[in-house]
Amino acid sequence: MKRLLLLSILALASPLFAQDAMFRGNAEHTGAYGATGVPNFTGVKWQFHTMGQVLSSPAIAGDKLYFGSSDHSLYALDLSTGALKWKFKSDGRITSSPAVSANVVYFGSFDGKFYAVDAATGQLKWKFQTGGERRFAAKHLHGAEPASETMPDPFDFYLSSPVIWNGGVYFGSGDTNVYALDAASGNLKWKFKTGDVVHGSPAISNGNLYVGSWDSYFYALEAANGKEKWRFKTGEDLEIHNQVGIQSSPAVADGVVYFGCRDSKFYAVDAATGKERWSFSNKGSWVISSPAVLDGKVYFATSDTGLLHSFDAKSGAPLFSLDFKHWPMFSSPAIAGETLYIGSHRGRLDAIDLKTQKVAWTFETENSKKNGATYTKSDGTPNYEAAFSDFFYDDMVTGVQKMMSVGAILSSPAVAGNGVYVGSTDGNVYALM
Repeated sequence: MKRLLLLSILALASPLFAQDAMFRGNAEHTGAYGATGVPNFTGVKWQFHTMGQVLSSPAIAGDKLYFGSSDHSLYALDLSTGALKWKFKSDGRITSSPAVSANVVYFGSFDGKFYAVDAATGQLKWKFQTGGERRFAAKHLHGAEPASETMPDPFDFYLSSPVIWNGGVYFGSGDTNVYALDAASGNLKWKFKTGDVVHGSPAISNGNLYVGSWDSYFYALEAANGKEKWRFKTGEDLEIHNQVGIQSSPAVADGVVYFGCRDSKFYAVDAATGKERWSFSNKGSWVISSPAVLDGKVYFATSDTGLLHSFDAKSGAPLFSLDFKHWPMFSSPAIAGETLYIGSHRGRLDAIDLKTQKVAWTFETENSKKNGATYTKSDGTPNYEAAFSDFFYDDMVTGVQKMMSVGAILSSPAVAGNGVYVGSTDGNVYALM
């Protein structure tokens, strides 16, 4: 009996038996990490540069860190030094966040393929062809001209990130489907069709899969077979398609599913029935950021109002809010110990002391230091006038990329040991200590 207990303890402690690594830290996507983190910032441990924007969030498994880049490559780095272990080239941008399980890394690419590669060597194990990737598109999008032209959404940055469960790998696609593949072979187990693009990342809890679609519905499916259990309707915007669609990925805790929506609401929905428990209106501001849930509290961030909110997870009672001067936050919060970490379009990673409910420290990316002043007003708010000059669609696309030149952090931080790791649109991944 003692020997069995000892073996169990060793299995939990040894990196040979490391838990699966994935977006938001676990299959429930709670964003909570059992790590020390960096309550007091001392400096940059290392940084690694790619040739494209890094919107992908790092996944940390054992002594390696994995992430994708818009330069079409998936990278594996030494966690301690940032040295390149290997890279795998796809035929499209990799803006999904990888998942790692049983020494295999899983990720999707804008080339419409889903990949499984060996975590130690980067060698391809299998790939799966979806119906093809695309961004959400609509006419007169965000009020841009020409009004009758169908426009891909330049704010549809991410691809769906995979979740690992019970020998399967699950993800959404721009072809409108949610896929379940056999993790070992890549064979299709099932697929579920929604009404539009699925770029949110599914969460799995108690055998159920939860994910939102751009068709305005949030779905609960049986993870084993893809059978629909319920769907929940969010808001619509039939005129300029601004206040519609679920980009936020859900978090599941204590029988409740939490997610944000571009209809500007944040929702808490009963995981078993799909009935709304409570919701909060952000008065027009999108909620793209995925929530973090810990110790009976839920945390989420808003887009153009630039607010970080904390609510009582059960009742929906507001606890506190922090104002980041209208800089959008698409990055999702990560919590380790008493500190919450979140990035913003300003090119900053902020660490919030949850005891004092104040910013403990702030890190600026390289391009934030170089270009931040150009796109920041004297009061600290975004200088959109410097980036956008017209309501024509082409100008909107150009303006978005100008704002990204400040080294925006759309990647969500991952925490391991006494380090925080995050990507930036300046092409870097930063290891902070």
